[in-house]
Amino acid sequence: MPWVGYLAVGVAGLLIGWLLAAMLIRRADALREDPVPADAELAAEVVRNSDTGFVVTDLDGNVLLSNARAVELRAVRAGMCDSRIAAAIERTVISGEPIDVELGHLDPPPAGDADAVVRAVVEPLAQEWVLISVVDESAARQVETIRRDFVANVSHELKTPVGAMALLAEAVLDAADDEEAVRHFSAKMLREATRLGALVGELIALSRLQGGIHVQDLAVVEIDGVISESIGRLATSAESAGIDVVTDTPSGLLVRGDRTLLVTALTNLIDNAISYSPAHTSVSVARRRTADGIQISVTDRGVGIAPEHQRRVFERFFRVDPARSRSTGGTGLGLAIVKHVAANHGGRALLWSKVGTGSTFTLQLPALAGDDPGADTAHPVGPARLAALTPAVRTEGAS
Repeated sequence: MPWVGYLAVGVAGLLIGWLLAAMLIRRADALREDPVPADAELAAEVVRNSDTGFVVTDLDGNVLLSNARAVELRAVRAGMCDSRIAAAIERTVISGEPIDVELGHLDPPPAGDADAVVRAVVEPLAQEWVLISVVDESAARQVETIRRDFVANVSHELKTPVGAMALLAEAVLDAADDEEAVRHFSAKMLREATRLGALVGELIALSRLQGGIHVQDLAVVEIDGVISESIGRLATSAESAGIDVVTDTPSGLLVRGDRTLLVTALTNLIDNAISYSPAHTSVSVARRRTADGIQISVTDRGVGIAPEHQRRVFERFFRVDPARSRSTGGTGLGLAIVKHVAANHGGRALLWSKVGTGSTFTLQLPALAGDDPGADTAHPVGPARLAALTPAVRTEGAS
């Protein structure tokens, strides 16, 4: 039985209660009898507000009851079932078995549903009625598409370094007597192994962030320290690429969050800026307090990102220039991690870019409670204030 069928069986009791409740309500209205039992009213209320459409008909297909969702998904129109559902009712009355009905895409879609894909299950209910359960499967299908794409992307990304290492290993074996060639191919193997390790590590990190695991051990974090550590981690890379990483003066800005995750996110932004900047240019890191919260911005003087690509840059494995990204050791996951770190802190990842000018990526985070939301610059903070704030904020985060 399809999963929708199991769902229908699970709510069959509710539907019977709903049907009885409706009959009791009508009878009470007609005869002015005692109020309907509370449990019957509850069953009716649950079904009325369900995201699943429900229709109850008699054995001849006459609609007895339907909820608003069934009408919205067009299983019922003008008090009559869709013709495909009506045909299925005849078959299920004869066979006694549930029948799947594919209603397909709705055009135009219901309000709030960008692309509704509707499926119904028709099955006997008790011995006097037929139950039709109607669902919009668009979200489930979208999740399945994302899952397939993710598996395909991961397979491709893993295959590339693994295949390269296999070829390089063969080259090392063939050149066993040539010390210089062995060193050359071994260095390439090391680069591929490093890239593979980075990919696996970022996949694990992204999986945790996407799993709905919110930041647990919240503490007061100094933005100045996050920036300093992130720049320090990439000092060698920047020097090798001929990039000068510059930053503004320390601000004393504070946020509540996980310092390790924030450093990871900012390091990814700076690393990305270094990778896509021409030699002998600079990457700027700036911080400020705005009405929207704390912003840490990373600006490069690279080629910029075309408007049609900007909405996708935070997707997993999306690359504007795949060849260049792989040549710099990129995994295609760095910006996705930034987006999820920001979201898990209640913030956002923002992008401004212009082709031929460069790009600015911004990590926007909620300001620490108690800071002045009207200020556009940072409030200086000393050790005394930090010590005073830390216990209170940690207590709040743990509650």
